[in-house]
Amino acid sequence: MIGLFLGDTDFSEIVLNKIKKLKKKYFIIDFSKKSKFKSNKNSNRISIGQFGKILSLIKEKKSKKVLFAGKIAKPKFSSLRLDFKGIYYMPSVIRAAKKGDAAIIKEIIKILNKEGIKVISSIYYNPELSLKAGNYTKLKPNKTDFVSIKKGIKYFNKLNELDHVQALIVNNEKIVATEGKGGTRKMLTKLKKSTYGVLIKFPKKKQDLRMDLPTIGLQTLKDCKKNGLKGLVLKSKKNIILDKVECIKFANKNQIFIKII
Repeated sequence: MIGLFLGDTDFSEIVLNKIKKLKKKYFIIDFSKKSKFKSNKNSNRISIGQFGKILSLIKEKKSKKVLFAGKIAKPKFSSLRLDFKGIYYMPSVIRAAKKGDAAIIKEIIKILNKEGIKVISSIYYNPELSLKAGNYTKLKPNKTDFVSIKKGIKYFNKLNELDHVQALIVNNEKIVATEGKGGTRKMLTKLKKSTYGVLIKFPKKKQDLRMDLPTIGLQTLKDCKKNGLKGLVLKSKKNIILDKVECIKFANKNQIFIKII
């Protein structure tokens, strides 16, 4: 029996569909904003502050493993109903929340580990969503692109663990834009003109690679085209690509490279 902590974004549904296809027994703790899994008979809506209830459900289902998939947004802490375990653990969750949404999940994972529950990778059942090193399009980066890529990697290496940057755009050794708390799409839509640069998405420093891996989909490629970007660079086996076939097809059609390093 696998426990699924599911939030928003298409990724959570893809994971659930794969679990069903594999005929694995599962139950859901629905952390999405609008209870998107409420029609599923195995779904449970439990407040993030009711750790006692969450832990009891996991133990009731005799589950030794859980995974997180989809965006789990920061709750409004002042309105949360807390049970006994929630009162005990909530201060550490609130402290983590100051570092960002991903830090909240990281803190919940620590709590689950303390309670003897193993958290596995979000792509444990979907390894096909992550690509290894290689060039996946007809177009390949040229010498200028590799200079930009090298500059971007150097920038990532200088970041500290509290930085929220998971994506940036580089053009000819110049950092054109960096991702904030709003995510990659917001960064791309804020660009005022075509940059003709390269989009690089890497995990944050000391990021828990069991969750919150850099994710792209067809919309990412469309945003790249709209802004005149030449290519997309991801880190080998530390990425999630949704609609992989459609992404590669779109990239080939629009002369955009996809490079995994």
